[in-house]
Amino acid sequence: MTALLVALAGLPGSGKTTVARLLARELGAVHVRIDVIETALETSGAVSLVEHPALGYRVAYFEAIEHLRSGRGVIADSVNPIAVTREAWRWVASEGAARIVEVEVVCSDPEEHRRRVEARIADIPGHVEPTWAEVLSREYEPLELGPAAFRIDTARDFTEALVQVVVRIRASADT
Repeated sequence: MTALLVALAGLPGSGKTTVARLLARELGAVHVRIDVIETALETSGAVSLVEHPALGYRVAYFEAIEHLRSGRGVIADSVNPIAVTREAWRWVASEGAARIVEVEVVCSDPEEHRRRVEARIADIPGHVEPTWAEVLSREYEPLELGPAAFRIDTARDFTEALVQVVVRIRASADT
């Protein structure tokens, strides 16, 4: 069976990591989280992400390829904000001989989204969470939707969002 890459996209605080953790558990997949990689690189003191902003993503791409080639599914958890990063995840799927499903995670309730961002406590040692102003000013292009690219809303219920993703993943496997 072909390995599966689920490439998440969405602003900080939209619920990507919660969805990624639930989905990884449900599918028995590996959770590749950009925040972990970037924080490790930044806190090592060996590299500056200001000078090399794409480095965390590059590490994640190659890590994901390795898992996919071994037959493991991957849930890629990153803001994945623009066409070039999304095309890179498609390249990862190709290199890993995997099927890709792209999922944009949104929180349609602005008050809830802001509450999440402002209430977050970093769960990675050394990681600094973005402010609400930084989230609002971040470059982000909505995902182009299609048969293997869809949007879920986490404003009300993460369980319902997870069910939607699993149903869509299974339906896309049949097409």
